[in-house]
Amino acid sequence: MRIDKILRDKTGLFSELANKLVYGQNELKDFLGSPFSEEAFAEQLEIKKASFPKDNRAVIASVLNNNYSTSNSSGKQMKNLENLALENTFTVTTGHQLSLFTGPLYFIIKILHVVNLAERLTEKYPNSNFVPVFWMATEDHDFEEINQVNLFNQKRQWSTQQTGAVGRFKMENWEDFKSELRELFSNHPDSEVMNCINAYDGSNLAEATFNLVNAIFGEMGVLALDGDQKELKKLFAPIVKREIKYQLAHKAVQKTNSQLETAGFFAQAHAREINIFLLDEQKRVRIEQNVNTFFIEGIGEFTSEELLAKLESQPEQFSPNVILRPVYQECILPNLCYVGGVGEMAYWLQLKGVFEAYEVPYPLIQVRNSMMIIDHATNGKLETIGWTKEQLFEDVDALKKQYVLENTEELDFTELREKKDGLVAAATSVVVKVDPNMKGFLEAEMTRLSKQMENLEQKLLRAEKNKFEKSLKQMDQIKDKLFPNGGLQERSANFFNFCSDGKVQEHLLKMKESLDPFEKDFTVCYF
Repeated sequence: MRIDKILRDKTGLFSELANKLVYGQNELKDFLGSPFSEEAFAEQLEIKKASFPKDNRAVIASVLNNNYSTSNSSGKQMKNLENLALENTFTVTTGHQLSLFTGPLYFIIKILHVVNLAERLTEKYPNSNFVPVFWMATEDHDFEEINQVNLFNQKRQWSTQQTGAVGRFKMENWEDFKSELRELFSNHPDSEVMNCINAYDGSNLAEATFNLVNAIFGEMGVLALDGDQKELKKLFAPIVKREIKYQLAHKAVQKTNSQLETAGFFAQAHAREINIFLLDEQKRVRIEQNVNTFFIEGIGEFTSEELLAKLESQPEQFSPNVILRPVYQECILPNLCYVGGVGEMAYWLQLKGVFEAYEVPYPLIQVRNSMMIIDHATNGKLETIGWTKEQLFEDVDALKKQYVLENTEELDFTELREKKDGLVAAATSVVVKVDPNMKGFLEAEMTRLSKQMENLEQKLLRAEKNKFEKSLKQMDQIKDKLFPNGGLQERSANFFNFCSDGKVQEHLLKMKESLDPFEKDFTVCYF
């Protein structure tokens, strides 16, 4: 398997801030606990060890053991579950929405990243244990963002009229959706892909996603966590109480946003006065503060005492928004590092003050690996055309023109252009001698001549392109394959696109082996 690397800023697909988060966290240190590095884990270990309550460790270990008690857990998972009760065990975490059938490829990349990171940390710090955790965004309510998956250039969608936290969605019409998935892999009825489809089920979408992640990543020891559980919300309740009473997050984010703007950056997430939603079976609604009461649309109005009493008796109904979700995660997990996409990491820069206000250690943050997979057929086309890894990211029309010019002997316009320039110079010399007042007329005529020459060149170029029709068509096919809709493959293509032979673990391991958790550059992997 061949692997190439390319600087992210050479791809032209990442922002300045995104590149700083990867290559230059030292420049952002005012907004971080510590800049990310392999060596920074030593200090982070001590910080988390000193601050993480034993009671919280006991609860998270108990919750995860209970969640996995009815699943087919691998030996690595059982060991990780056992280790979680120990004070020298820590987690590295990533998270994502409950995207249908894993959604975009980076769903898989994120999890592989923390798997590899946990393995590398185990080698470097053998006196501690490291567990890869996948945080399922079960309380997210943006169903439209996750209700479809693109497989083999076909959009498959799950239709439901349910609202509220997507993890609580019941599995209505689910078999219809799964039947469509099975049809796509009908040539391999007894395959690993089919096993994954069969496992993708449960009483709600959270449970189905848990089972799917377990089917794909169980052998790697990954533990999936649903934060929408009463026992975990109890641990977070003291922070929710302070948020309701004092609105500390809003004040902290406002201050940090000003500092970010001074540094030339813009806020990615909006902090509200109260950064908590109320959950029920049908809704996830913001808690709004009035003068003397709290109002929750569609649910009612509460005094401070009534709302806090509800928190005491039903903590599972209180859900953090984007500002407090990271604090919730770090409150309940013995976590050292959060791995996410550049968009996620950008809003984490707003949160250091929030962590400080609620006395929760800010973790190391790292931008996930970014990669492109080039399959055997696409690689064959690349070898025929002869593109370099850098040319993969260049404009396809410019590449076509360059290819034609480099591969034709007839289309050399150098002599023609030199003669045209000589004609212009000679005409200018004559006009200046005979009648300088005709200079404007001459310039207009020469401009018209230049345009005519350009048109002639373009027509000749188009005629020559016809001779390379097959190669130029292959260029379009390569670009469409690697950059669907003009964007990065990892942002739209589904992992199972690469499993058309029905195999899962073989292709998953290829991806895992191609990714380095401390690699900063963009990875191009040739399967």
